[in-house]
Amino acid sequence: MQLGNFKVLTFDCYGTIIDWETGILRALDPLRARLPQRIADEAALETFARHESAQEAETPAMVYSDLLAVVHRRVASEWHVQASDAEHLAFGQSVGDWPAFPDAASALRYLKRHYKLVILSNVDRASFARSNRRLDVEFDAVYTAEDVGSYKPNPKNFIFMLEKLAAQGVRTQDILHTAQSLFHDHAPANQAGLVSAWIDRRHDQQGWGATMKPPGTPRYDFRFESMADMVRAHKEALTKG
Repeated sequence: MQLGNFKVLTFDCYGTIIDWETGILRALDPLRARLPQRIADEAALETFARHESAQEAETPAMVYSDLLAVVHRRVASEWHVQASDAEHLAFGQSVGDWPAFPDAASALRYLKRHYKLVILSNVDRASFARSNRRLDVEFDAVYTAEDVGSYKPNPKNFIFMLEKLAAQGVRTQDILHTAQSLFHDHAPANQAGLVSAWIDRRHDQQGWGATMKPPGTPRYDFRFESMADMVRAHKEALTKG
């Protein structure tokens, strides 16, 4: 199996091309500053992951920016920190401020020359539009949780995307799903029969960060530590013919 075997790259966005963990931690800093003892980054991300995953399951049709405001309220309550409604809403609107990984924009520009690029993301369209300004690439399609009415890892999100792409003549075997999260993406991609590439952004860190632990051991067909590594592998494959 070679990277050149595919015609479409479907991407998770947050954690894969947008550095959501850095963005989340920055947006949580006002809460953490009020704690008697500052909570470590990994512990803060784990708290976020628990509440985000639970809220997505409880309110699958809620727009992500609104959902994040609820998550912020839940985190503040767990940490016994007072926060205003305005602060909860600000956290929900922080997605557009989350930085892109340094290699993301250039990698996407390169890959765009060889593939159609598609987003399958757990955010709302308005939040993604703000993030996309940092990426400087036009995606061929964008499918969000707002469009589907559910959040990954719900299989509905992948079914929705595959049906939309099939209507454009794209076959499942022509797609390589590219993502960091084993929980949100690779496990349901396995169920959907997709080949996948793991962008292992947390290769030098312990734990699961801002995602929940995946069920079982999700399969992936390629592994890269960054988008830049994926580009290098594609270039090497081209030179080898």
